[in-house]
Amino acid sequence: MNPVFYRVAVMKHRMKRWVKWILAGKNSFSSVIQEENLPVLVVSHRSLLLRKLAGTDIELQKNKIKSLQIAASAISGIIISPGEEFSFWRLVGNPTRKKGYPPGLQLSFGKLISKTGGGLCQFSNLLHWMVLQSPLVVTERHRHSTDPFPDYKRTVPFGTGATVFYNYLDFCFRNETDSKFQVKVWLDKTHLNGEIRSDKELSFLYSVEERGHRFVRKNGKVYRENEIWCIQKDMKSSSPIVSEKLLFRNFVEVLYEVSNVIVD
Repeated sequence: MNPVFYRVAVMKHRMKRWVKWILAGKNSFSSVIQEENLPVLVVSHRSLLLRKLAGTDIELQKNKIKSLQIAASAISGIIISPGEEFSFWRLVGNPTRKKGYPPGLQLSFGKLISKTGGGLCQFSNLLHWMVLQSPLVVTERHRHSTDPFPDYKRTVPFGTGATVFYNYLDFCFRNETDSKFQVKVWLDKTHLNGEIRSDKELSFLYSVEERGHRFVRKNGKVYRENEIWCIQKDMKSSSPIVSEKLLFRNFVEVLYEVSNVIVD
């Protein structure tokens, strides 16, 4: 796309988002930060800060850590009260150089580029994975259209990420329960850490399961596919599984060499 047309298109989408936020009203979105932890731990997760990515500048990965720290300071402790919606970009804001965000890696149209604030997708990935294991309801989530790198110390199923791009590719979820929830996020030397906490014990437990994972070759290209399911359990019942729900199917082109490919 012509660079000028691209910038115009981006601004158009951003203006649409700003209008949507104004029409929704600020009381619709979570905004209260509380340092004190809510008492009940619902789910926790941690993701590795530095990964082995062939052909990438390690300094850009290190820069990502600074961006994650800035974003964490804007989100950690946020309370999502009943009826409220969490919006990643309403809390983080535009990740500009003026705010201290350095250049980092960003996947754009299937290619890695250097972009101010690049790397924040690791944050939204962490949030999405935790939300899937809670009663919170995802209302907006976007994903990459390709699989650019082979797995490196993967701890979650493929295709459970959530990409973000200010401000029109947002990650949002709503609290449709009668409980309060809280997101806590922090960094240590090696990992980005997160928790979702609540003010009440939950009636159900939620887990996420991958099914039907495979690499398949079609029309000369290799694709990766799987299904992601949510399992809801009542631990007080003699038949603990209450429901199994298909969340989404993944089918994306693979951009690296794969050996165990099925020809379809």
